Formats: sequence, structure tokens, C-alpha cells
Amino acid sequence: MLKTDVFTPSRFKSEGSIFLRGVQVPFHTVSEDNVFYDDEGKPMASIFSYSYFRSDVENIDERPVLFGFNGGPGTSSMMVHVGFLSPLRMKYGEEDADGTPLPPYESCENAQCLLDIADLVVIDPVGTGFGRLVNEEYKDKFYGIEPDAEAILTFIQMWLARYNRWKSPKYIVGESYGCTRAATVAGMGSLSGSDRAYSVAFDGIIMIGNTVTLGKHFRDCPPVYPSVLAFPTLAATHWYHNKPSEQSVEEFVAEAKAFADRDYLLALYQGEALPDDERERIIEKIIYYTGVSRQYLERRALFVDDVEFRAEVARNKGKYVSRLDGRITRPLINPGLVEERWGMRDDPAEGKYNPFFQSILCGEVFPMLNINWDRNFVNSHSLYMSWNNEIKYRNTSMSLSSAMRRIPGMRTFFINGWYDICTQIGILYYTLNHADFPMERIFVKGYKAGHMAYLGEENIQEMTDDMYTFMTGGDPTKN
Repeated sequence: MLKTDVFTPSRFKSEGSIFLRGVQVPFHTVSEDNVFYDDEGKPMASIFSYSYFRSDVENIDERPVLFGFNGGPGTSSMMVHVGFLSPLRMKYGEEDADGTPLPPYESCENAQCLLDIADLVVIDPVGTGFGRLVNEEYKDKFYGIEPDAEAILTFIQMWLARYNRWKSPKYIVGESYGCTRAATVAGMGSLSGSDRAYSVAFDGIIMIGNTVTLGKHFRDCPPVYPSVLAFPTLAATHWYHNKPSEQSVEEFVAEAKAFADRDYLLALYQGEALPDDERERIIEKIIYYTGVSRQYLERRALFVDDVEFRAEVARNKGKYVSRLDGRITRPLINPGLVEERWGMRDDPAEGKYNPFFQSILCGEVFPMLNINWDRNFVNSHSLYMSWNNEIKYRNTSMSLSSAMRRIPGMRTFFINGWYDICTQIGILYYTLNHADFPMERIFVKGYKAGHMAYLGEENIQEMTDDMYTFMTGGDPTKN
């Protein structure tokens, strides 16, 4: 990664107030480097944090703390920070033809901010945002599932000690790979890391766009046909673009999932042994629920690939849908280029939103926080290319399940967009059915959104209302 600055540990402070749920909430902030040193006292790396404290709290022992981050791995906290956590956020505006708002870039006071009920700590992990890997020799200590989680846990311990918050209720919100990070952090916190115990117990975890899995690595797919796992998301995306039914998206997806769990799964298993009349019935049902063509199904032996699906579902409109948000499209590449070859690197959602988020974060949120320096903000760094995905002790679902069993009051809330083709809700359903979770403390809700479930004024209101309910002890699925 190109470097444009020399690392110097820094700290910035500010004050402000915001009107939340009928109350004027004063707050102060501390944005700072949290430096890791080697045995000789030289800096190895830094996690950068943005801490928002409510200023009129008398008993901080009872005041919850919510730690938040995005994923990647290699992604800064930009999306969760300016998307829904900060007192100043993106203004989403009116929906466009693709179902989510286009720029121009505007901000607004965040009336959905959770600062009235919790102090907020937004985290840029090592190598992301303002976080830095100072000495490349130590990258293996930070760039991997377990090293990254241990660095985050070490930071949390540092932060709790610095601000005298060990007694406070503790929550995590992670998005995308941030769910893998959150589950691993929770497991290490309640058990032990590779070399030591941390003894950090969390009251609750909020997962946005699930990446918690049953596999050895965070990218592992469960041992069942991917077409079956993807089917609820494929159906939702087809419903959005083509409206095959007068049902709500929730009703249509539930019906599609029931078909996939039984008839479709059995048909794929039978393969060539499937009787002709049953094969014809299955083909008609797949077309109805997903919108792919008969020719495609015949060519793919009834399997539906989620990358190819993105070129199939709205082909009659000349559009290709986004992996991150199936509502957002770009024109099909025509003629001749293979969509599968370009789709992962030409996602219309990323092109639409990354400049939006970074403009508001760097242009308005950082000045609000009195962050004034020349350090380059790296919203995303492709660390996943060299990330150490090995897990020595427990897969991510086992880490979360173990933490929940060891901490009887701990609860987990899974938030997934129906149109999220990146982290499909069907994989979450499968994981929950096979990971030995205490299901009475697990909450799952689908949203009319993509990977970032808070995009749009209605979505951010619904999601933060549900987070508020969850963090105050209620059932967010009842809202």
C-alpha cells in the first residue's frame, strides 16, 4: 500500500449535543491511535478509534458501551460509522429507479443514533482507515482471523482500562467480515486466545450481513448445495425486479425457501435419476421463484449459480444486479464479455456508495471530531488477498456458541438484507440450524435491504429501532 505520511500517534477531542428520542444529549469525543509495541518499545501497529461519550452520565458502571466495525477483511469502519452510528450521518434522500438513493452527497443530524442509551466506540482495525501497520515485519501478528481478533480484544482491554469501563455492559456490532471478527472476539473473550486468556464478557452481539460459518475458514460454504442456500435471496431479488407475485417479499421468500428445502434439494440430489414429469415441475418452479431462463437451467443441470444469476434475473431489462445489494443494477456488458469474469470487480453498489460515504466522513464527520491532520484515510485495503484464514481452535459458529453458553445472559441479533447476494440469509438459516446455539437468545430479522441493511431512511429507522430494543433487553423481531 502506498504511504503518504509518517506515523505519529495522535489524539483529537471535541464536544457537541444531539436531540434523540425527545431528549437533548450532550456528548464529547476522543479519536485516537491505540499503539501496539514490540519488546523493544518500538511501534508495530495502531488501531484507530472514535469514542463518543454521553457527557451527563452519573453512573458509568451501568452505562453500556457499543464497539462497532466493518469487515473486509481490510475494510475501515467507514460504513457503520457514517451510515448509522455517528451523530452526523448520510442523508439518504429519495429512492431512485434502483431502489436506493443516489448522491448528491448530503449529511444530516442522526436522529437514529444510539448515543442516548450507550457510549459508542467505532474501530478502524490495523491497516484500515486511520489504523496503521507501522512495521511490515509484524503483519502476521495482525492479518488473520485469530491475530485480528486478538488485536481487537487487546484494544478493547486497553480502552476499558483507560476509561474505567470494565464494569459497563459491553456490546459489539459487526458488519460482513465484522461478523466473523465479532464471533471470534466473543469466543476468545470468554475462553482464551492462542496464548492467553482475556476474560472479556459481552452482553450482546449484533451481526449485520452474516459471515459466521460452520467451516474451517470464514469463506467456507456449508456442506449442502449452494443453489439451495442461495434460493431465498435469489427469490427476493427476482421479486424486487420482476414482481412475479402479489405477495409481500417476506411471504414470497418463505414459500420459495420451503420449496428449496424439500423439492429442489431432492431434485438436485437425484440428478439424472429425476423422472421427466418431476423434472419439468421443478424447472417451472425454479423459473417462477428466481426468474432465470429455461435455457439457463438446462445448461446448468438445474443448478443456479449466484454470480451467473446476477446476469440472468434482469436480463430482459438489459441489467446486471449487484452482489452487495440486489436492488442496484448496471447495464449488462454487451457484446461478448463474460459477466462472471467482471461481476465481482464491477459491483454497481460499491461504485455508487463508496464515494458517498467517504465524502461525508472525511468532509463533515472528521471536522466535527476536530480531526485535523494529513494522514491519509484508507477506506479499504485488499487484505483478504493475503489474509490468514486458518482457525486453530474453533470455527466461528463454535466460537459464538461457546461464548453464549459460558455467558448465560449473552444474546445475539442477526440482521440480514433480503437482497444481499454477498452474505445470503439462507446460509445464516443453515448455520443456525447446525451450530448448537441457545436459540432462545438468538434473534433473526430480514430487512428490505441489501448487504448494508441501514441504507435508506425507512431501513435505518427500522434497524436502529430494533437495535435499541435489543440493547434495552427486548425482542427486536417483535417490532
